[in-house]
Formats: sequence, structure tokens, C-alpha cells
Amino acid sequence: MTLFDPPAPLAERLRPRSVAEVVGQSHLLGPGRPLTRVLQSGRLGSLILWGPPGVGKTTLARLLAGEVGAHFIALSAVSAGVKDVREAVAEAERLRGRGQKTILFLDEIHRFNKAQQDALLPHVESGLLTLIGATTENPSFEVNPALRSRARTLVLQALTHEEVRALLDRALTDERGLPGVSAQEDALELLARLSEGDARRALSTLEVASTLANPVTPEAVTEAFGKHLPAMDKNGEDFYNLISALHKSVRGSHVDGALYWLARMVEGGADPLYVARRVVRMAAEDIGLADPQALRLCIAARDTVEFLGSPEGDLALAQAVVYLALAPKSNSVYVAWKNALNAVRDGEMLPVPLHLRNAPTALMRQQGYGTGYAYYFDDPEGSFAQAYLPDGAQLGLYAPTGEGWEAKVAERWRKLRDAHGEGGAAAPD
Repeated sequence: MTLFDPPAPLAERLRPRSVAEVVGQSHLLGPGRPLTRVLQSGRLGSLILWGPPGVGKTTLARLLAGEVGAHFIALSAVSAGVKDVREAVAEAERLRGRGQKTILFLDEIHRFNKAQQDALLPHVESGLLTLIGATTENPSFEVNPALRSRARTLVLQALTHEEVRALLDRALTDERGLPGVSAQEDALELLARLSEGDARRALSTLEVASTLANPVTPEAVTEAFGKHLPAMDKNGEDFYNLISALHKSVRGSHVDGALYWLARMVEGGADPLYVARRVVRMAAEDIGLADPQALRLCIAARDTVEFLGSPEGDLALAQAVVYLALAPKSNSVYVAWKNALNAVRDGEMLPVPLHLRNAPTALMRQQGYGTGYAYYFDDPEGSFAQAYLPDGAQLGLYAPTGEGWEAKVAERWRKLRDAHGEGGAAAPD
């Protein structure tokens, strides 16, 4: 080995040589589990392997091909195109003539567009190619339904803390790993925690740390790891899971949960203005009239984020999120608005009563437009007595809650319904 022939990275050197050496994914590879049964049958169908980075999707695909004795063709959707697929098909046809099956492994399959994915369909359906696609994105959104229907989706899980530790111990004891290198126990514990279940990242960091200190120390691990940024794909499922967790923590009045998920988004690189817009929505949707000041505070937080930027403006977001989590909750306006939209979209279009119509011309006045309208400030009693919907129309769209400021709204709502002579369901106590 020379300067011009460097060793393969540690993660590559330690790649499992058999299914038995795989660490993790016991839900797929344990006794009686899906992949174990497939391998025992000797019939491997097309698969979509979905899971976070560094959990062994590529390794598992290679091992499966070896277990069933199939030829393995690996492509990356980042750089491959339809031309590469055609070449793989041609190679598979040549090998089929010799009685050998072909597995096409397509890494990051979500990066193939619809046309590129469609190019795989006839060859997967005919059985010429057994497709194993790997993706970190939800296949429900990123893989064509036609292709999903021809492949079984298996979910791979991030490695546990204990499983990462087992890999790190293997790296220090296996002859393919780091011979002559040792590590302090607290350094390995720190690295297992920082890697967040990503085996590749754990091994790569250990390899760099071993060049900084031997035995490897926590300080060497920290230097080799670099800044710890929480995992978040800005356009992927993690992003929307985090904003969902933030919203639901606010709705559930859990302050610590709301602050934690907000911090995960901000530290993960989410656009602060996007987060601010979602916070404004939370105020309108979940706080509503229980605390009308919430919406004003959130608009002010959005303006602060826009004016100061990050990180200074992040504090305003935190203030808004804590306020919303602590505030009384009401979705009465949200529900009422949905009811109104449904009434318009699904129901009969109600005519505007003549006395409520605009009457800017003499002809319209002759037709009765505006006739008999009681102006509230001139005739409050008459204003309440007149109809604001066609005769017989009772929609019942709005129902106030008894939360916070809306408790006062509910009392006034009762009086207004009585004044309008509408009666109906009583507001909550």
C-alpha cells in the first residue's frame, strides 16, 4: 500500500461479508423475519429498502444478491440515467442466456424522475431484472405507484446505541479495522450517541479521531465529528415530521416538547420564516378566540424574524411558541370556517335576501333591493329582528368554546342568538 494506493475507508473495510455479520435490522433478519424467510425460500423479489443514512441498505442489497447467487449491478440515481438502465438490461439479457439472474441495485431511487422509473417497469415485470431500490425518502411520495406495486417495501431502522457500540468495538478488534488503536470508554459512548444510529458516520468519525489521538479521547471524537447538527432533510419526511411534532406539542400545551421540536428545526437549518408562518397558523387554528392576542404576538414574531434574521430572531419564535403552548385553546373559528366552506361547496346556493342586497341604481331599488333594511345604529331592535339568511335557513356553523377569552364570546353569542330569535344549541358553559 502506497500514498497512491490508499486503503479503503474504515466503513468500507468493515462492510459485512455475510448476512450473519450484519448489525441491526433484527426485525427483518431475525428468526422467522421477512428477509430470513425470503432467503430460506431462495426466491428474491424486487424490494424497496427505505431507511435513514448509514443503516446498511447498500450492504444488505449486496449480501442478498450473493445469497441467491445473482449477478449484482449497482447504479446511483444521482448520476445514472435511462442509458445506464438500458445497458443494465442488455447485460441482464446476456446473463439470462447463461441461466443467471440479475439484481439491479438503484441507490437513491427517489432521485429518478417518473420517466426514468417507468423505464424500469417492463423489465421488472417480466422478471428480467430484480430491482432493489434504496431510499431515505418516503416511497409513498417519491416512488411511482406502478413501481411500488411491483416491489415490496421494507423499512430499515436506525441502529440503536448498543448496536453502534458493537460496531465500534468491532472496528477496534477486527483485523480489517484499526489494528493498534484503542479508545477510552467515554469516547466510544460519546461517538455512539453523536452518530444517531448512522453506522457509516460513526466509523468514519472513529477513523479520523484515531489519527488525532491514540487512545481515542472524547476531545478527539468531538474534533473529528465537527459541529453536531441534528438530522433533518429540508424537503423530506423528517422536516414535516418535525413541524407536525411542533404543532401538536403546542396544541397539547406541552411547553418543553414545543421548545425542543422548535430547536430541532432551527438547528437543523429550517427556514425561520417558514417556521414563523406555521406558528402564525397555529395561533389562528388552535388558539383562536380563546386568546385573540396570540395571533398578534405571532405576527410580531414573524416580523421580528424578518427584521433581525437568525439567530437573533429565533428568540422571538421561542417566545411565540411558549405563549401558544401556555395559552387556552379553541378551534371554534377553524371548525366554523370549514363548516361554512362545506356549506358553500356541497349545499344549495342560498339567495341573498332582498333587504340585504346592494341598491346603487333606481332600477334595483324598484326591484326591492335594500327595501326594509334596518340600520343597526339607527334601529338596533329592528336590526336584530330582520333575517340575515333566507327564510328557513339554519346553518349552525359557529359554536364557541368556554376556553379563555372565548368564554366571554360564548355569553355574548347566547344573547345575540336570542336577540335574532334563532335559539338552537346552547353555547358551552
